[in-house]
Amino acid sequence: MIGIISPEAENLAVEISPLLRAALLTLEYMEVNGSIGLTPSKALKRYFVEWAAEAFAWPEYTAADLYSFNKVLNEVDFPPLVVLHDLLVGLKLARHQKGVMQISKWGTKVRHHPGTVLAILAEHLMHGYDHSQHSRFDDTIVGNWDIFINVINVEVHAGCSDDHLCKALFGSNANEGSLGHTRVRSAFYIQVLRPLLWLGLLQEHVVGEGRNRERMFTKTPLWSLALKLETDRQVPDLVVN
Repeated sequence: MIGIISPEAENLAVEISPLLRAALLTLEYMEVNGSIGLTPSKALKRYFVEWAAEAFAWPEYTAADLYSFNKVLNEVDFPPLVVLHDLLVGLKLARHQKGVMQISKWGTKVRHHPGTVLAILAEHLMHGYDHSQHSRFDDTIVGNWDIFINVINVEVHAGCSDDHLCKALFGSNANEGSLGHTRVRSAFYIQVLRPLLWLGLLQEHVVGEGRNRERMFTKTPLWSLALKLETDRQVPDLVVN
């Protein structure tokens, strides 16, 4: 589904994708500084979590954001790092061994090719990762990535809200004000929209205040570079006035 970003666009990919940037920084850290210590529960030790919070500068999870809720930082306090850790080990870019996480030969080889790393991360994040474990209500959503990404391709082209997407995909109506819609929207955000945000394919904008507050989503330049979809022919050209 997602193609390898060409060498000419790799710098753009690193700039836009927080997940790619964090993966490359972590692989570089292990190659330059050696292995990363693990706690008895196999979480990354606090010194690395603190380093990662500063180095990643992850939108909405900056060091300042994280320390505003926590006096000290453990891996569980930095949700993107939890997912990244799972991905690096699951994809064999890194491995656990004798109480530490080390970069693998495969990780050493591919870390200099950001376009390849992004494609590897995206494929696993979309098709091999259980996002429902991070959902508040442990809900699952009906559908698959082929459906989700093709519908998003059309609906988000000129920008739209997550409420609009939930109605288009699941018939879930925000005007009903039901708990059911809230749970569908939450699960859809965690399991579909957030991975696309973290990959750098979508960007999020919060508009309005109070009850009128909405999350609006638009595509980033990476979307058209990385994805070739069945619904591309249904996407109109945007007219700029």
